[in-house]
Amino acid sequence: MNWQQDEPKVIDEEMLKQAIEEQGPQGQAGDISKKEGIQYEDVLQLRLDYRNILKIFHLWHFTSLTKLQLDNNVIERIEGLENLTNLVWLDLSFNNIQVIEGLEALVKLQDLSLFNNRISVIENLDTLQNLHILSFGNNAIAQLENVLYLRKFKHLRTLNLAGNLICEEESYKTFVTAYLPDLVYLDYRLLDEQTRETANTKYKYAVEAMQQNELQEQQAMEAQKISNEELQLHKDAFVEFLNGPQLFDSMFDEDPDGEKLALLPGMEALLDKMEALCVQIFDAGLTQHAQRTAEVESFFTCSHEAVADNRQKAAQIAADFESSRRQKIVEMQQITDVELLEDNISFCQEQASQLSETLMSLELQLVDQLEDIFKDFERNISDMVGGFIEYVHTFAQCRDLENQHHEQQLEIALATLEKVVKNELEEEIPDDMAMVSGKHIDCYKDTVTNAVSASHDTHLLKIDNREDELLTRINSWMSGLLKSIHDEEVKRNRKRVSEIRNYVSYVKDELEDMRMSEHH
Repeated sequence: MNWQQDEPKVIDEEMLKQAIEEQGPQGQAGDISKKEGIQYEDVLQLRLDYRNILKIFHLWHFTSLTKLQLDNNVIERIEGLENLTNLVWLDLSFNNIQVIEGLEALVKLQDLSLFNNRISVIENLDTLQNLHILSFGNNAIAQLENVLYLRKFKHLRTLNLAGNLICEEESYKTFVTAYLPDLVYLDYRLLDEQTRETANTKYKYAVEAMQQNELQEQQAMEAQKISNEELQLHKDAFVEFLNGPQLFDSMFDEDPDGEKLALLPGMEALLDKMEALCVQIFDAGLTQHAQRTAEVESFFTCSHEAVADNRQKAAQIAADFESSRRQKIVEMQQITDVELLEDNISFCQEQASQLSETLMSLELQLVDQLEDIFKDFERNISDMVGGFIEYVHTFAQCRDLENQHHEQQLEIALATLEKVVKNELEEEIPDDMAMVSGKHIDCYKDTVTNAVSASHDTHLLKIDNREDELLTRINSWMSGLLKSIHDEEVKRNRKRVSEIRNYVSYVKDELEDMRMSEHH
């Protein structure tokens, strides 16, 4: 083929525009599309086959793409596809790919072809759990056990491995059939009952043992998933690790004297009280997170309903205008009187201007409506966050507990030291304290006081840091959310205004062309 004689290429803007125009709407719809400009994020299917592509590039804007053909090129590496999260069908056949990679984000993928490449290992497909059809034909897969990797794909029904070294093994077909029992087609052929019975008989015990191991692994994974989801919920509520003694325990992580001082009376009581306060913050955090989530969902529901209602009205107005315009164009094509035609063209241009005003007025109404909805939401969410911040000041009670405990601990430590000097202490004590004598008492008092104070400072710092972290994160969340909503609305409004202007401009240009042709 002639394309193979060309220099290898990288996907660029020119190639993309050409491909979209070739595959896009033709005629009047195509003219409007060109005038409005190519919106990559609206493209659903894209063919880039037979273009001598070496490197995948410039595809990050195609976020709505569901079907992508990159077959019959010279691609060596799978890359640049991470933003194509809506992709369902991907053809990378007839390339020079050696390693499966770069597909992690394509979680909706159902049909994947890597036929006729240089792949030796089936790997790196873990996230593609929706795969139905998979083709690795004509590659370099040599290890039959590599097929076991595909057991995790519960929806896989069609598999092509023809043309690989593993196909030459005598047990190939029965092995694949036994270990992939949900397969319907293998190497272009329907798997019959005779093949399934033979495979099940031969590998029955090995498959059962593997199923048992997989069950245990699955149970462990599900337990871990539940744990991770629970932790994520706690993080979203900004109260992770406050539902137990974790904060208290963290106070001693970087406290070298804490372990010794923990032997003194009162530590268990401090733990119980501080844990109770943390659990209060935790419970309040989850409750208020649920309230904030409901408020956010309510806001987006109201906003989307307002936009949908407005667009429906605008679409009906535009459809009525378009129907009338087309009928008028047909009528004007029959007019031979120049003056009468000019009057009709002027009338149509005036109608187009009125349409623009009507649609812009509708858009302005929507902007005002959305602004009111946003202001209500901003006020509500700010009040909610403010209320939670007030509650978070419960951390002050944790500080009070630590201060009280510090005073008690210092008093007990010094009293214990006095008993050691007077040899009145019945409990066992560390050897270094047992050596204390009367003449060294003042020195040891200073040492004990400093140790207790240093431990106290460490504990307070941990409490302060956790409070600051919570407040910083919830405020950042709120400001980030409000900014993203504002930015998306600005983007939506600009796009809508551009759509109206481009359509009206197209209508007027068409009328102007009719006027010019009549004069000539």
